[in-house]
Amino acid sequence: MRLNEISFTDAKPIEGYGAGFFRIGGEVFQGPVIAGPKGTFGWQGYEDVDALLALKDEIDVLFFGTGAETAHLPSDVRATLEEAGMGVEVMASPAACRTYNVLLSEGRRIALALIPV
Repeated sequence: MRLNEISFTDAKPIEGYGAGFFRIGGEVFQGPVIAGPKGTFGWQGYEDVDALLALKDEIDVLFFGTGAETAHLPSDVRATLEEAGMGVEVMASPAACRTYNVLLSEGRRIALALIPV
């Protein structure tokens, strides 16, 4: 069996989540967060589009975790991100965390915006 070491650079894997929080790279974050190549930090939610646009040159796809259930992004948020050339994928937060971890381990250029479950 061949083992490959995984390097996450400044991006940290999602280790867990629960009601109102995420555990990312050994640290607990309360409320919405952004995780990606620039690290993990608190996010103000859908109104904070500038924080998402700051990632546009660093990533190819931005995953949105919309909480316990999949929900639509506000149309103006989606339009702004797509006009900036960002790929956007929306899913429930648990699925977004799993997808992010898999693609992060493959070295993909991704980020994740999460709303807690």
